[in-house]
Amino acid sequence: MTATVFPHDVLIVGGGSVGLSAAVFLARHGVHALMVEREPGPRIHPRATGLGLRTVELLREAGLEEAVNEVAIDMTGATLGKITVDRLAGADLAALAAARPTRAQTLDDISYSPARLRGVCPQNRLDRVLLDAARERGARVAYDTELVSLEQDADGVTAVVSGPGGTRDLRARYVIAADGARGSVRDLLGIGLSGPGTLGPELHNIMFRADLSHLTGPYGFALCEITGPQAPGMLMAIDGKSEWVFHTAQEPGTDLIRTAIGDPALEVEILSVLGWRARGQVADRFSLGRVFLAGDAAHAVPPTGAFGLNTGVADAHNLAWKLACVLSGRSAPGLLGTYHDERRPVALLALEQSLLRMRDLRLHFDDGPDAAELRARAGAVNAPIVHLGYRYGATVEDLPSTEDVALCLDGSPGSRVPHVWIGDRSTLDLVDAEFCVFAEHPVPGLDVPVHVIDGWPYGTLLVRPDGFVAWRGEEGLAEALRTYSAGA
Repeated sequence: MTATVFPHDVLIVGGGSVGLSAAVFLARHGVHALMVEREPGPRIHPRATGLGLRTVELLREAGLEEAVNEVAIDMTGATLGKITVDRLAGADLAALAAARPTRAQTLDDISYSPARLRGVCPQNRLDRVLLDAARERGARVAYDTELVSLEQDADGVTAVVSGPGGTRDLRARYVIAADGARGSVRDLLGIGLSGPGTLGPELHNIMFRADLSHLTGPYGFALCEITGPQAPGMLMAIDGKSEWVFHTAQEPGTDLIRTAIGDPALEVEILSVLGWRARGQVADRFSLGRVFLAGDAAHAVPPTGAFGLNTGVADAHNLAWKLACVLSGRSAPGLLGTYHDERRPVALLALEQSLLRMRDLRLHFDDGPDAAELRARAGAVNAPIVHLGYRYGATVEDLPSTEDVALCLDGSPGSRVPHVWIGDRSTLDLVDAEFCVFAEHPVPGLDVPVHVIDGWPYGTLLVRPDGFVAWRGEEGLAEALRTYSAGA
């Protein structure tokens, strides 16, 4: 074995969306990470497709909202969201569309966020944007490189990796494990799991190419649940035109897809097949020493609700600024202990809400007048609450509403800072890589940015680099800044 030592502040294990997001967010704070991924390159097979508004806000913060919008499927017109049909052929999409608002109309109703995404963005497309951004901003990415072992000491972590150049040692001060639900780092650390574990049968995720325009016409959809008894499954749009994914428990094949679609003459090309099984599990600890779990390594959430990937990206965002503050000496290492304290309850909420939706899909897809009452009876909360309405240090029961996310974003400590337009910029756009203050009147004597906003109704807020409110009050701001920024 070659014992070459490469010093790195942060080693990221796993090159999916969460690992790539971590590299981008760290770079924004001036930390250039090394990312290792055992796959030979970015995966072509899409897995998650739905990006929540909080994730889009984080991409906006990183300067990537426009780039992601360009690769997202344009669903601003007559989109149907999720539909249920016996088979796609013969379905009356026009009738289904007549009763639904367009995505553009739905986005116009959102007052609590500056983020906008024109449609779903498959994970393989998102990853290409993140990979380019990570490299452009100084991150190093090593594909075809697998972690073999980890050892920690008082100063850092030594990782043994195996790649095209053989086996070598890598030295880093901290490690982010974003290596998935079945990755090796969590097991190497001996961290246990809580939750129901595997859920349901083994499924096949079939990515295929077929022109369905003669069946869809001008109408797009994100999901099409096919209930025909010969080939039941879930059809997902990848580009909304010719690339699709079909989730099924049956044996993959072109005839199966033709049966599900309802067109025996359809030209079908299978591009990739990925076997998977839904899981519901949360790590008992999100960190051990200098190693931190993020994404599916920390929490595997079933796809219903689109909470898994989005929760993972928010993990990376929460951790990036804290690592940067500690690495620069601005904060004490104790700040890193808040990562587990803050993110694990969010993951538990995401898992709970996804499991509820698995049992009754209406809890997620029903947008009728009785939807809120249905969720309340089941103990479910509205999806935007899971994505961005939660509060650090508080439970769902403490929130002003489990339905209206705008009511939850009221400037309370632990919540995401309220969005207010100031010209063509949002208050979220004013949050930079350091603590800042929002107030209605000037606040002198501080060494951090103070944003004075006429008519600001939320009081004087001390806001963290991740956009969450650390403190609210009218007296004691200077002391609060010293306490929270030091990580004591």
